[in-house]
Amino acid sequence: MTRRARLGDAGVVLAAAATLVFLLYPAAVIFSGSLQTNETLFSRSHFAFTWGNYRRIFAAGFGTYLANSLLICLAATLGATMVSVMAAYAFSRRRFRGRRVLLAVVLAGQWFPWIVLVTPLFILFARSGLTNSYGGMILCYTAISIPFSVYLLLGYLETVPRELDEAAIVDGCTPLGALWHVVLPVMLPGVVAAATYAFLLCWTEYLLALALLTQPSMKTIPLGLYQFFGEDTTDWGAVMAGSAVATLPALVLFLPLQRWLVSGLTAGSVKQ
Repeated sequence: MTRRARLGDAGVVLAAAATLVFLLYPAAVIFSGSLQTNETLFSRSHFAFTWGNYRRIFAAGFGTYLANSLLICLAATLGATMVSVMAAYAFSRRRFRGRRVLLAVVLAGQWFPWIVLVTPLFILFARSGLTNSYGGMILCYTAISIPFSVYLLLGYLETVPRELDEAAIVDGCTPLGALWHVVLPVMLPGVVAAATYAFLLCWTEYLLALALLTQPSMKTIPLGLYQFFGEDTTDWGAVMAGSAVATLPALVLFLPLQRWLVSGLTAGSVKQ
């Protein structure tokens, strides 16, 4: 049994190592390619080191695209997380008429293919003067992030004892005070998981940004990357450098929170 257990442990370690290599290989290719010239990028026998790809993308306005994406995504993540926390708390702790119907309507936003709304949204935003604006994009990204965030937080709240907020209310807290001072610190891993989901969804979104942002100074990172793809040729060095830069903010923001992220996703998988 001891030998069999050792073989099993060795198999798990090898499988984990293989999975790690499989996951890290694309990132290694991107970062390595961003430091090579286009002439040697796909060569196996030559390597020409250069910072030119990074200089080229920032000369083309990539710094502006990065700032736009950070502003829009952080604001949308904050708004979606706040709304989702309060909505999930209300659905979890309150019993009111039409609760199930309203919850089904909110969750239907996750099932509904919101891409079909691009044309109506463009017409509505054009008439309202919200195209080429931070406010319009923040509003859109907040709306598309809420349904799954509510579902995730609702699952996490089911693991939080109701006696905690009930005791706080008995001691004189308002429901909002109980949520803020008692429940929120306990459900912080779930909040981190929901915020991470919302940020990554907004950070990589392309179609809504393409429809609603037409001014070059308002473009986000996905739109900025697309400009390096030509009809006949592609500047792969710039694409690799842009992809590497686009990856760094997500790593810097959420890598320190990975412990809370894993526990939040695990607890949020509880079915209602």
